[in-house]
Amino acid sequence: MAIEVFNRSECKFLIDKDVYEALNIKLLEYMKRDDYNKVHDFYTISNIYYDTKDNFLIRNSLTKPKYKEKLRIRAYGVPHIDDKVYLEIKKKVNGLGNKRRTSIKLRETYEVLSTGEKPKLESYMNKQVINEIQYMLKLYNLEPKAYIAYDRKAMFGKDNREVRITFDTNIRTRRYDLKLEAGDYGEPLLEKGKCLMEVKVEKNIPIWLARLLSEYKIYKASFSKYGNEYKKMLINNKNMKGEMNKCLTQYSAQYQMQQLVTQFP
Repeated sequence: MAIEVFNRSECKFLIDKDVYEALNIKLLEYMKRDDYNKVHDFYTISNIYYDTKDNFLIRNSLTKPKYKEKLRIRAYGVPHIDDKVYLEIKKKVNGLGNKRRTSIKLRETYEVLSTGEKPKLESYMNKQVINEIQYMLKLYNLEPKAYIAYDRKAMFGKDNREVRITFDTNIRTRRYDLKLEAGDYGEPLLEKGKCLMEVKVEKNIPIWLARLLSEYKIYKASFSKYGNEYKKMLINNKNMKGEMNKCLTQYSAQYQMQQLVTQFP
């Protein structure tokens, strides 16, 4: 069974194309390509992010709280309605990222998210994750909000798979046709020639990687794909100009309860 629970720290960096090309060659001395990249240089990841009607989850996330969470559907490429995808909860507590996901057919996913009811459990599903998703759906009234897709290259450490580096390019988004099977298209999120690099580790960044980051003058950046998509949407929509200044009150009681959580389940 594929790994369905991840605990790791993440560092993000916005780099130029020429830096990516030079760094990519250097990294292959220490790392090997993800299985998805053994055939193609990049592979496509597509997501639908779910949020409340008033965008509580992403507005709360942008305030950089100690605890935050997101819910999304993830697929590789453009799935058909009966293909298996991933239904994921992504959390962050005190800077440590945690991702919990289950395999599920796309048709089943839409039914779960629209009704809040558990699906008929199948062998490819993770029962515990399904329970957590159902609890989240009871806590928040969620609806599809944004499609975000990108082309990715991923690498693992040759001697230590705890080190993972990804490069995401051609990030595109839309807030219409919010179905994964509707196709892969949208407006660009990054300026041309830029690439989002993410370093994901369970412990510390290895010394050789720290030296490479220093050599190429690569510095940490705060960049959330969904967060930046949301901020771009606000800029483009004058009617929502004051949205970021609204009080986060609708789910305050539930959220305060969740902030008492000190460790992952």
